[in-house]
This record gives sequence, structure tokens and C-alpha cells, in this order.
Amino acid sequence: MSGSMRRNMPKGETPDARPRLVFSRAMMDLARLVLRSHAPQLGLRLTVALVLTVAGKLTGVMAPLLLGRAVNSLTRHAHAAVQLGWSFAALAIGWSVIRFLSAAAPQLRDIVFGKVAIAAQRRAGAEAFEHALRLSIDFHQTKRTGALSRTVDRGARAVDFLLRVLVFNLAPTALELIFAAGVLAKAYDWRFAATAVVTVFIYGVFTFAISDWRISHRRRLNEADSEASGRAVDALLNYETVKAFGAEGRASAGYERALEVYGAASNEANVSLALLNMVQGAIMSLGLAVMAILAGMEAASGRMGPGDVTASILILISLYQPLNILGFAYREIRQSMIDMEAMLDLTQQKLDIADAPDAVGLPPADAGRGGRLAFDHVSFRHGARVEGLSDISFEVQPGQTVAFVGPSGAGKTTLVRLALRLIDPQEGAVTLDGVDLRKVRLKDLRRAVSLVPQDVALFNDSLGANIAFARPEAGEDEIWAAAEAAELGPFIRALPEGLATKVGERGLKLSGGERQRVGLARALLADPRVLILDEATSALDSRTEAAIQQTLRRARAGRTMVVVAHRLSTVADADLILVIRSGRVVEQGRHDDLLARDGEYASLWRKQTREA
Repeated sequence: MSGSMRRNMPKGETPDARPRLVFSRAMMDLARLVLRSHAPQLGLRLTVALVLTVAGKLTGVMAPLLLGRAVNSLTRHAHAAVQLGWSFAALAIGWSVIRFLSAAAPQLRDIVFGKVAIAAQRRAGAEAFEHALRLSIDFHQTKRTGALSRTVDRGARAVDFLLRVLVFNLAPTALELIFAAGVLAKAYDWRFAATAVVTVFIYGVFTFAISDWRISHRRRLNEADSEASGRAVDALLNYETVKAFGAEGRASAGYERALEVYGAASNEANVSLALLNMVQGAIMSLGLAVMAILAGMEAASGRMGPGDVTASILILISLYQPLNILGFAYREIRQSMIDMEAMLDLTQQKLDIADAPDAVGLPPADAGRGGRLAFDHVSFRHGARVEGLSDISFEVQPGQTVAFVGPSGAGKTTLVRLALRLIDPQEGAVTLDGVDLRKVRLKDLRRAVSLVPQDVALFNDSLGANIAFARPEAGEDEIWAAAEAAELGPFIRALPEGLATKVGERGLKLSGGERQRVGLARALLADPRVLILDEATSALDSRTEAAIQQTLRRARAGRTMVVVAHRLSTVADADLILVIRSGRVVEQGRHDDLLARDGEYASLWRKQTREA
């Protein structure tokens, strides 16, 4: 149950005290998913599937009656061999045909309904995945990637399961019980119908009660599964750190502890499942015994023939088949509802950064000028930090370069995130070409502003695909031009597979400098109005850095540059340098002016030149 539902729940009421609310909510969410699944011939497929379901259940109840008549014909025509043969053969053939139709109807239904279930599952998974990608940086920094991936995966599979089992197995089981009760009451006696109904009722009560008790075991099992998966993925993603500190034993020990918790939870779940199966078996056997005794008494009094005895027992046995599914279905439906609920809770997470209802595009940029970026009394404080940005104001004219310098933790990265609108200011405004970023359509903003981070993350794909990620429609010539501009040309040409070379998980087959150059080529290919470099040359050797600096000087033409740097020599020619300390601008100006003031910037410069 979502956090909002828990908060709005009356005092003293537990989450499980409102199963109807959770069930109805899940069913409405499921129905909406089906309606927006865009499955081909959705209405026709739903109608045909329902018709086949009803037909399958009806023929399943009628088949034992024909077999009963066939057996009765053996006794009525004991001295007429020819009539006996034709009568029995006709009834037996009819019984086999109807039984086949009863078995074939669910298979045909699955064929017809399969595309709907797959489309709904695809839609649910795609929506949850897209929403997760749109969530804020804070959300992703506090979530384990493995656990988040499992939430989406299990939720999408739960949609398919609920559609197939709940709609076409659990609900039709109730329909089959009605058919069976009617047939037994009309063909034989009301006591037969009562026995079937009471047996199913007792079976359902015990199944639901024990399954409800087992839900806590399954929830703990899921939590343990997510924890183990999260630990494994976390260690595998950061295997370099694990190796660097010789922590393989610690990582595997943590994973083993998580598996130990999972094993204990799994054992509890298995024990409770075995108990449920034994109770169900006892109820089934008791119901069959009562039905057999009633049929025997009726046969002994001459009111039923041997075939009727067989038919009545077969009808109850045919009910037991979906009852077996009922026990499994109820357990899995409850579990699937938990899984789908977790996925839907994810999709209902508020988007901190989203298009405003009145969002607009950016005004056309003057050719070859870049964008005008301005911070107007901007303040921001992250919840996990004591200090934040406080009253930051500056303006960068089109084509100019602004540099942020200062100690680590001063707020430089926060300024970059505000310029990219990965976060929104709590006070003040950030504008691009005079438009508040909160009023700009995100897709337009992402085309206008590009980032080259200090630690460039690459996809496990080819070099060409990683460079072209900024603009997938770019041609090979444009990709090569961006690679040459980032001083990647000689490196790529020296590779046996060239642009088709795979870079590995997160680009770890490349060196840090090579990854930074790929990130720079990607940003240059996007041709943004504003290019942000967050320590974009920190992993390069001095020779390559000098070449890249020349490239960046050429890249300044026609775009505005925002540079975050610790090495002041890389930003000495910036049009505006902001010295940030403790979230405030303590100095700003050009390099020569700041040196002449002999303040914070001059102190940093002297320190770095002495070290050099």
C-alpha cells in the first residue's frame, strides 16, 4: 500500500484491514492498463476471450452428464447388443467431443487474449521504466539500481499474471460452481448441489485464511530477494572499488548474509505452503467422500443409476481442478498485487522536474552567438547538506565563457545542475535567453544545453553509438567530425574495429581520458547553445589537455561555455570567473582583475603555481 494511503488510513487500522480498497484500486489500475495497451483488435479479443471462457466452463460441467448417460445405457440395454453398441458409442463420442471442447476453449482463449496481456505488460513496464528515468537525482541516489530494476520487472510480470489468472481463471471458477450446482440440483438432488457449494465454500475460506497468513512470509521473501539482488548488482557495478580495497571477501560475505536471510524467509514460505496444501487435500477428500456416500444411497434406493453416480463424482472432481488453481491463484494474485502495487507506487512518485502546464520553447537563437545564461538571486539547499547555495547572481552573455572555481563542496556542481535544470532553485530563477528554465519544455532545454561531466558514463555499446547518443540522426561524417574535434580521431583509427569498437560496461574498456574525450565529442555533436564542462579535462595528460583546450577555444565560437575547474590555468582566459566558497560568490571578475585584488582567487593561483 502506498505511503499516502497509509497516512490517510483511520487511526488503529492496519494496511491489511482494507483489502477491498486495495483490490478495487488494483482492478481499476489493471483495467486502465488494458484500455491504454493499444493491443490490436482490443475489443474483439476481449469479447471472444470471455465467450470462450464461459463456453469452456459450461462444457466442462456438461461432459460428465453425457458419460453418466453412456454408463446408464449399459444397464438399460443389457440384452440388446446392437442398440447398446450404437447408444453407448454415440454418448461416449459426444462426451469425448464436449470434453475436448472444454479443454480446447482455454487454449483458444489464451491464443486470442495473449496479445492483449503482452501489450498490457509491455505498457506497464515501459511506463514504469520511463517514469523512473524521469525521477530526480535525489531519488536515484538513494535507490539501489538492482532493487529498482526488480520492482519494475516484477510489477510488469504481475500485470500479465493478474490478467490471465484473475480474469480468466478465478472469476470463471465461480461461474463453473454456479453451473455445477445448477446441473446437480436439476439432474439429481439439491443435496448434491449443496455438497458441492459447501465444499467449495469451506475450501475457499481455509485457502484465503491461510494464504492471508502467508502474505507476510512472501513479503519478507520479496524484501530479502530485493536486498540480495541489490547487494549483488551494487558490488558488480563497483567491482573496481571492491578489487582496489581487496574487499571481495567482505562483498561476498554481505551477499551471503543476504542470501541467508532469503533462505530463512524461503523456508518459512515453503512450510506454510505445505500446510496449506495438506488442508486443501483434506477438504477435497472429505467433499468427495460425502458426494460418493450420497450417490451410493441414491443408487441403492433405485433413484440413480451407476452412470449417475459416476457423473456426480466427476462433476465434483472437475470442480476440484480449478479449485487447485484457486489456491495457487489466490496466493499469486495477492503476491502479484503487492508487486504491481510497488510498481504503481513508483509511477506515482512525484516528478520534481517536469514540464509546466504552460511550458514554452526557447526563442530562436541568433546564429553563431550561443545562449544568454543568467542566475538571478538563486538559492538552493540540498536536504543532505548543511550548507547550500545562497543568493547567487551573475549573467553570461551569448558567446562568453564563465568559470566556477573554489574548494570541493563549495556548490559548483549544484550550479551546474541548476543550469541543466536537473534541480530547481528554491529561491530566485535561472534563465536562458530570458526565459525561466522552469517554463521551458525539457526536450528543448536538453537540446540547448549539453554537459561533459568529470566522470563520463558510457553505454555498453560501440564508440559510434556513444558519440551519436546526443543526436542519433547524425551521419557518420558528423560523428567523425565530432570525434576529430575532441582529439579522438587518431585513437579511433588505430582500433581494429574503429567506431564499431565496444566500450564495455560504463565504458570501462577505455581509460579515463578516453572516456572524457568521448563525452566531449558527444557534447560537441549535440551543437548546444550552452556547453557545460565539469572538470572535463581532469583525466587527461598535459599534452592531450593542451590539445583539448585548443579545441575548446575553437568550440567557443557560436556557443556559451560554463566551465567548472580546479586547475585555474584552464580558465585563465574566461570572460567571467566566479570564486565560490560555502555556497556564496566571494569574488568575480576576469583573471587579471582577480589577481590584482589579491584575494581568494589570487591565493588559490599562487598556491597552484607554487605546486606546479
